[in-house]
Amino acid sequence: MGMKKLRLGLTSLLFTAMSWAQEADVIPVDEEIVTASASDASLFTQKNARTMTLTIPAPRGLILDREGRPLAQTKMGYYVALDFTELGTVKSVEEAVTWGQSMIAQSNEITGDEVSLSEKKLTRYYKNRRWIPRIVSQVFDEKKAKELEKKLPAGLVILPTYLRIYPEKKIAGHMVGYVQTRKALDDGPIAPGDPIFKSVEGRTGFEKIFDDELRGVPGVKKLIFDGDGNKVLEESIQRPQPGGTVVTTLDLDWQRYAERVLADGTRRGALVIIDVRTGEIPAMASRPSYDPNEFIPYISADRYKELAEDPAAPLFARAYQSEYPPASTFKPIVGLAAISNKVIRAGTRIDSPFQIKIGSKWFRNHAEGNLGKITLNTALARSANPYFYRLGIMTGPQTFLSAARRLGYGRKSGLPLFGEKPGMAPTNQWILEKHGRPTTDGDSAILAIGQGDLTATPLQVAQGMAGIANGDALLQLRLVKQIQDFHGRVIEAPTAQKKNDLSFSTEALEAVTRGMRNVVHADYGTGKKADVGFTTMCGKTGTAQWIPAKEQRLAWFAGFLPADNPRYAFAVVYEGRPGQAVSGGKQAAPLIRRFFKKFQGEILEASKPPPKALIIVDEDDEDDVLQAQPVDDLGIRPAESVAEPEFIDLPEGDAPPALPAGE
Repeated sequence: MGMKKLRLGLTSLLFTAMSWAQEADVIPVDEEIVTASASDASLFTQKNARTMTLTIPAPRGLILDREGRPLAQTKMGYYVALDFTELGTVKSVEEAVTWGQSMIAQSNEITGDEVSLSEKKLTRYYKNRRWIPRIVSQVFDEKKAKELEKKLPAGLVILPTYLRIYPEKKIAGHMVGYVQTRKALDDGPIAPGDPIFKSVEGRTGFEKIFDDELRGVPGVKKLIFDGDGNKVLEESIQRPQPGGTVVTTLDLDWQRYAERVLADGTRRGALVIIDVRTGEIPAMASRPSYDPNEFIPYISADRYKELAEDPAAPLFARAYQSEYPPASTFKPIVGLAAISNKVIRAGTRIDSPFQIKIGSKWFRNHAEGNLGKITLNTALARSANPYFYRLGIMTGPQTFLSAARRLGYGRKSGLPLFGEKPGMAPTNQWILEKHGRPTTDGDSAILAIGQGDLTATPLQVAQGMAGIANGDALLQLRLVKQIQDFHGRVIEAPTAQKKNDLSFSTEALEAVTRGMRNVVHADYGTGKKADVGFTTMCGKTGTAQWIPAKEQRLAWFAGFLPADNPRYAFAVVYEGRPGQAVSGGKQAAPLIRRFFKKFQGEILEASKPPPKALIIVDEDDEDDVLQAQPVDDLGIRPAESVAEPEFIDLPEGDAPPALPAGE
């Protein structure tokens, strides 16, 4: 009877801890124990007598989306356990072990499990820990617990535990992560502070990064058993204090749909959305993903090996762990650097033939035809490679790569992401150390179209677009809106912060924005299939040579919307199959169109400009008020502010290290 009362007492404590909103002054203990104290342990000296202080793991806190919908939560789970105190007096350890083996066999028959314990392990447990029930089943839910409790013979009991669940399954699985047991329960002598049941810790994702905030504070319970093994005292010293709550910036509706768009439109890829005004991320998806519930309470070695060795790499978060060549999505940065550093003006024309020779190699455009002398506007809209080969050489790689680094390339984002990769925006020294030679014109040309040694994650490409949309500064990205303690009090609430200044000229920003707008909305733009219809968009297609040995390419589309009042920046990448002909305009752009059309109403509402303060001008000062200067429909000042177009022809340079991929 004593151990059964212990079981009921533990269940009561677990449910009490789970209901942290209801705070009581006293935790109930067994009714028959009213006078003894745990400090009286020294009264018992028989071999079956024990005084023990055990910890009760705290319920793990919640991980929520921005609207309070759960991404990770804790519920009750149950086990069948072997209760040696029901055995009574035995003549030998062997007799106790034989009895225990028979109980495990009965448990397997009732539960359908196939649990087995060796004679050696069961002997050790009986000698050291027979006062505490030994788990002998897989975990199951409350419904099955009620069914089994009626069938269990004396010697088998139901023990409660906490069970971590991920109600959205694969949705945001990489970011949320999973938990696993901190360490297996010992089968040696009971030590002070041993847990009543297994506790868990975060192993990946938010679960690992915010483990301290989510874990809570364990409770403490003292137990005393007399010489006959009967419990004579159960005293609660400290209640478990549940863990806090992590409220993310993710919008579950957006996240679900982002993953659906990828599932319907790609085999493998990633999609990232960033709020330009706040730096918050409402959606970031990778395909394929995995279900973190498979790791709860543990995952078999065979299943983990299957996931780890899957060629599709479902455990790999492509959105922030894949370092891809950004391809032509990088060209706007080259344009920004060139104009801001006065290498060219917005109206400068550079010859863009079908092919140009650099050193001993010919570099071709992605499409046939001589585009002639074109401006940056046309070069971006048509994604003209020869234009950017030449512009990259003129500007110098460290000039445009420095601009890229200000936009977040080549370093981690600072977000709470497990295993994030930094990408690569190479320096002259890095190129010298890797290739054993200085940077060449060939390097400059290749880097200017987002190939060669340059790599970035989809998150970094989206972040760069958010910086261009902002114009003045790169904001610190955010995935957490607030962290609360278990009472619901906010203990941390990050706000929008500037990461660094961008220092791009107004002329450069206007010229690049115009070109990116024409990518989507001009008849000759490469990204026309991204047009959502209800607002204007700035975008850039890209097609990357990715794994040359397999003839495998990537399709990109990145940008921001609305064009005239940016609110959301984005990047999507589509991994082509080996040998598949892909392009950013055909495979990637339609994915963005589909995603944003779903949320048309929300986007239009969120994109409204903030109300402007009314300026009252004193009548006496009217003559001193400057009149607004006229602008065209793209926000660019009249043409007289732009220098006369000029034609630039470049000398041949050194050969590039590799041939570029087409658009």
